[in-house]
Parts: sequence; C-alpha cells; structure tokens
Amino acid sequence: MVTVWLPDWPVVAAGFDGNLPAAVMSANRVVARTAAAAAEGVVIGQRRRQAQRRCPEIELVDHDPARDAREFEPVVRAVAEVSPRLDVIEPGWVSLAARGPSKYFGGDAAVAEHLQHVVAEVGMVVLAGVGVADGRFSSSVAARLSVRRDSPVVVEPEQSPAFCASLPIGWLQTLGESDPEMIDLFTRLGLRRLGDLAALDPADVLGRFGHPGVHAHRLAAGADVRPSSTTDPAPERRLDQVLDDPVAQASAVVFVAKQLADELGQSLAATGRVCTRLVVELETEHGERSERSWYRSAGLNAPAMVERVRWQLDAWVNLPRGSEHEITGGIALIRLTPDEVRADVGSQLGLWGGQSEADRQAARTIARLTSMTSDDAVTVPVWNGGRLPADRYRWVPASNVDLDGRARAVSSAGTGSGPSGPWPGALPAPSPSTVFADPHPAEVLDDVGQPVQVSGRGVVSAPPAQFRLMSGDEASGWRPGRTRDIAAWAGPWPIDERWWEPEGHRRLARFQVITEDLAGDQRGYLVVAEHRRWWVAALYD
Repeated sequence: MVTVWLPDWPVVAAGFDGNLPAAVMSANRVVARTAAAAAEGVVIGQRRRQAQRRCPEIELVDHDPARDAREFEPVVRAVAEVSPRLDVIEPGWVSLAARGPSKYFGGDAAVAEHLQHVVAEVGMVVLAGVGVADGRFSSSVAARLSVRRDSPVVVEPEQSPAFCASLPIGWLQTLGESDPEMIDLFTRLGLRRLGDLAALDPADVLGRFGHPGVHAHRLAAGADVRPSSTTDPAPERRLDQVLDDPVAQASAVVFVAKQLADELGQSLAATGRVCTRLVVELETEHGERSERSWYRSAGLNAPAMVERVRWQLDAWVNLPRGSEHEITGGIALIRLTPDEVRADVGSQLGLWGGQSEADRQAARTIARLTSMTSDDAVTVPVWNGGRLPADRYRWVPASNVDLDGRARAVSSAGTGSGPSGPWPGALPAPSPSTVFADPHPAEVLDDVGQPVQVSGRGVVSAPPAQFRLMSGDEASGWRPGRTRDIAAWAGPWPIDERWWEPEGHRRLARFQVITEDLAGDQRGYLVVAEHRRWWVAALYD
C-alpha cells in the first residue's frame, strides 16, 4: 500500500500562508496549524486559550470538513493520474495499491518519489508525506514519518511487522484505529510498543480486550492488508437511482443519496455487516462522471455515506470553469457500491447511557424534517466548549452531523465535560434547564436593600439576601419588579477570559442562587455580575 498524507490539511484548505500564525479549531481545540504557529508552540489538541497565550497574534477559524474535501479535489485528481483506483480516507489522506504503479515506475521508491513530485505540482501543497509498506496502517505511519524526515519512507516487503515493532502504542490512537481508553489500558498493562502487543497470543487478546483489541493486535502485527473478516459484497448490493429529470441542485442530489444510503445501511445491518469501502459514482446528463472510493476501517454508516456524497458533489461542482472535468449538466445518475464489507462486531455499551430507542426516533424525525424543508433549516447542537452554559454548544445543520457518532459525546458534554474531558472552569452539575440567549437584567441586594457588588478579587461586598427581576414575562412565571428572598447562594466563580484581546476581553463572576417566595416555592437561577450589573443567564427548574 502507498499512503499520501498532507499534514495540517484543514489549515491549508482554509487558505492560510504557512509563514503566518493561524490554526483551525474544532470544539475549541486546535486540529491544524501553520508552520509559523507550530514554531510559536501551538500544538494539535491545544485549547483556544492556550494557543492564544502561546501566540497572541494567531488567527483562528472554525473547522469546515466540506471545505477541506472541496479543496482536496485537485490533489485527489493528481494522484488518480498515477493510479485511478485510490481510497480517500479523509481530506488530506489517501491510499492506493502499490503493485501496479510499482511495476510501471520501476519500484516502490520510484513511485513514492513520483507521487511526492506530483502532489507538489498542485501548487497549494507545501509539504506532503509518502509512505510505502505492506499494509494500510504501516504505510500511513510511514507517510507521517516521511514528513519528519523530509523524504519518502519505503518499508521493504514483509518487513512491516519489524517496522511497527519499535513504534509507540500511541500510533493506534493517532491514526484513529483505537480509542484513548484502550491505549491507556495497554499502557497501564505495560504494552508500550506495538511489538509488545503483537507478541501476545491472539486468543488471549480476544478474551481480554474483545474485538477492538483483536483489531489493534492485527494492526500492530502489520497484517492489515485485507482483514480475514472482509469479503467482496454480492453484485446486488449496488444501489443506483436514475433521475428522469436531471437535477442541478446539490440538496436534491443529497436527498436521493440519503435514501440510497439508508437502504444500503439497512440491508447490510440485516446480515450483520458494515461497509468499509464505498464507491460513489455520479453522472450528468452529458455523460460526465465522478467516481470516488471512500474508506474507513471502522465502517461507514448511512450518515457517513451521505457526508461523503456531499463532499464529492461539492468538490465536483466547484471545479474551475474551463477545466477538463468541469460539470456542464444536471446529475442524472447516483450509484452507491459497497466495494468492501466486513462483519459488524458491534460495540460494547456501558450499563448506563448509550443510544436508546428515543435517540433513534429523534434521528428519524430529524431526517424527515430535513427532507420536508432543507438541509440548513434543521439544526442540532454540537459541543463547542465554554465556561458559560450558552457557550457550550453551537448550532449546525443536522445534515452535516453524524448523529450516531455524536450521541455519546453530546451526552457527556451535558455535565460540563466534552469529548476530550471536563472543561476547566465550567459550572458543576446539574446543568440549568433553560439557558437564555439574551440574559435578563436583575438586581441582587443585601439585607438592607443595597446592591451587592463583586470586587476585582472576587469578593462580595455583602451576602446576597434579596433578588429582583427587572424584566420578564408574567405569563410564564417571570414577574418583573417583584423582590424575592434568597434562601441559599453559592459563588462567586470569577471568569477572566481573553485578557490579551481588547475586543474579546470578558471579566465576570457567576453565582447560583435559590429564591423563595411567600408561599414557600423555590426556584434556582444562574446569575452573572458583569460591569457592575447583574444578569440572569439561566434557570434551574
């Protein structure tokens, strides 16, 4: 296998010059950065505030997978000139079989050098890594090492196990083949190198770690060319849809692709299988074709298939005018072919949590609403991170989110913890039931009716004793101007964010208060003291 890997591709796709400090953020963490930002100490996985502290002049943008795939199309077409059948694992990462190109160019080393030259000619690529090894995992590691060594890395045939043996076990997590919990377990058991894991008996690995452990064991042993559980699907698995009236709107094409993906996913699930390599073919009324092979070792569910179709279509439609592959008509044919499937071993859920029937019903409802309106009309919350409840999530179109893959991440984020752990400075559980986009003004008074103030050191002038709402809706229980006694309060928890940005600097203190009326009814509020004024940010029911 040959792997071509472009480091920090999201920041390249965003159009940043490598000499300027910039980074791409996802859930308030760095997923890609320029060489200039790396030189200032910005690393992958760093939080926004840490990155800005390291490099105050850094420019930050949100991650956009569709943009990454669209800008990656010229690179894919350049590599396809060497071998038309390649697998796009993700934008910035492709792999292809080495046998044919090696025979044509005169060896693995010649192919690697030629690919590096071809990718460099695209123009927008500053650095590219090319690795050749027996398996996809080994060649992917070699491609990343190629970037560090500034030359292609070629592993001799049948030497991949020896090549992997001395590598740290963390490579399995780096390439997305194992989750952090599994890697942490391996490390605590003393399996710090891939060779240590490969030396274990497969039966013992299966009994102790289950199917995820067997998968990691196979990769560590360099035996991932074609897993034994992978088979060629039957020809009737291929699904296509011929459109009598060719459509030029991307949303209509994606809608048809979603129907095909749902049908394909259900048919594979009925036989206990999952698609690992999907071939997407699009054809216009004028005979122009776009064909791509998409690969993911964990398997592609229906939302992931639709996402790949959207990426491919978006990249094709946005090709420059006058180019050789320019699209000139509406889409007349959509075909999804599961080129490679494997047994679906499933995943072991915990005693609590996981996906329920209510989650699946909600996903079906979202899909139906999307089909009745448009892709952008239905939005879902995605974990973004923050110390205030209103900052923890941002709304994105539901069609851009793999709802199955995000379910556990969103559920863990509800208590102030995101996919990567607790957010520093976030409020402890329980989370408020109602979060206001625009906080309501309020007053917090002491026992003699004077306004309570919070000093710069986070010290209150007097214990809060009375609470008064300054605006609200009486029909919904908000009675502005009415004063209630404070039965209990906690705080302050001060926040001093982005002090290095004159426009983004924010300094405030958070309190949790419980009010009680004459009838003994209690209600909890999250109040914020900012600029010598009080605001109600959220409500606890």
